[in-house]
Amino acid sequence: MDIDRILALDRAAQATAREFPTHRFAFDKVSATVGRPFIALVGPRGAGKTILLRQMRVHCEDAVYLSADTLDPGVDLYELVKLLSSQFGIRNYFIDEIHFVPNFAAHLKTIYDFLAVRLWFSSSVALALDQTRWDLSRRVMTYRLNPFSYREYLRFVEGIELEALSLEDCLTGPISSNYLRVGARFHDYLRGGLHPFLLEPGAGLPLFGNIVETVINRDIPAVEPTVTVADLEHLRRAVRFIGRSAVDGINYTTLARNLGITVYKAEQYLSWLERSFIVTRVFPAGTNVLKEPKVLLQLPYRLLHQEFDQAIGALREEFFALAMHQHGCSFHYAKSTRGSKTPDFLLSGDSSTDLQGTVVEIGGRGKGRSQFKGLEYDRKVVLFDGEQRSGVGFEPGQRVPLFCIGFA
Repeated sequence: MDIDRILALDRAAQATAREFPTHRFAFDKVSATVGRPFIALVGPRGAGKTILLRQMRVHCEDAVYLSADTLDPGVDLYELVKLLSSQFGIRNYFIDEIHFVPNFAAHLKTIYDFLAVRLWFSSSVALALDQTRWDLSRRVMTYRLNPFSYREYLRFVEGIELEALSLEDCLTGPISSNYLRVGARFHDYLRGGLHPFLLEPGAGLPLFGNIVETVINRDIPAVEPTVTVADLEHLRRAVRFIGRSAVDGINYTTLARNLGITVYKAEQYLSWLERSFIVTRVFPAGTNVLKEPKVLLQLPYRLLHQEFDQAIGALREEFFALAMHQHGCSFHYAKSTRGSKTPDFLLSGDSSTDLQGTVVEIGGRGKGRSQFKGLEYDRKVVLFDGEQRSGVGFEPGQRVPLFCIGFA
């Protein structure tokens, strides 16, 4: 092990972090942890996990930052931490993209049990942690780092400081004009602005194509050793097919037919892509309905395959799905009485019991009371997109600008 190189890369990482003095909202929460149990930072590529770990490293003494994909192949992580701890007095470890360390869960278990150190690590593949949940359950606490909320995006891009709004406040309460008048950048946010790396000069949409390739060629194989070359090509085609299709036209059967694979394989591929933060599966609400998911891409990958004006309907639904994750609210999509998928979603009320039985319609006119298959609801709120500058058409609890749910 080249310790001099490891320490030199640590110094370089700190220098890079100092170029980004502004912190994500998550910084205070994650940096307040003490590293035991170990802290796992999980989220999509481009969400800012690397910078967050490096910023935490800058503020921590007796520490080192390690990028797992720069370590020697087959490195024994336990032995490396043991050496740095005993010879250099390092007690705090920040390890980026840990899924590139073979059998990392076993190393973490041994480190936790036998070394008096504190450790924070990141991964762009939630699948890696899902597979080791039982081994690490009491030793690791997981935090999900999402891309910017719209509120956080405005802070970084415009310097606008707004207090967070609960989902209940967004959907049912009066909303101050301070919030209603900041919708002008919403479509820029949908075009990719939600990802922190787009703040860097020269960054643009093509970089998301590179992320898809990295996820397929490196991240998924790192945690799925049985994946084949054919699987990788099928995954690539699956993302392309989803990106070019209407939201209501994708299910396990249509994907399997398009790729020439079994339905079981199609479900497996979507599971891998979801846990790599490329797609989101939303399952239906109601009784006596076929439990096939609505398959959404995460923002803004659809724009690799469609123009913005063509994709806007799907992008709105994909924003809604992200916003619900940011609010910590579970949701399902509603089916029409004929069994077709709709742009209507039933909230579970996780964030507030007052939202239980609320249906949210994305981008619709909201005329009349919709009928859904096997589903009753108490209230319907229309989230409309348009006239973002003034909040024209806002009616608390009935019609709310779509961007307003982005103030988590």
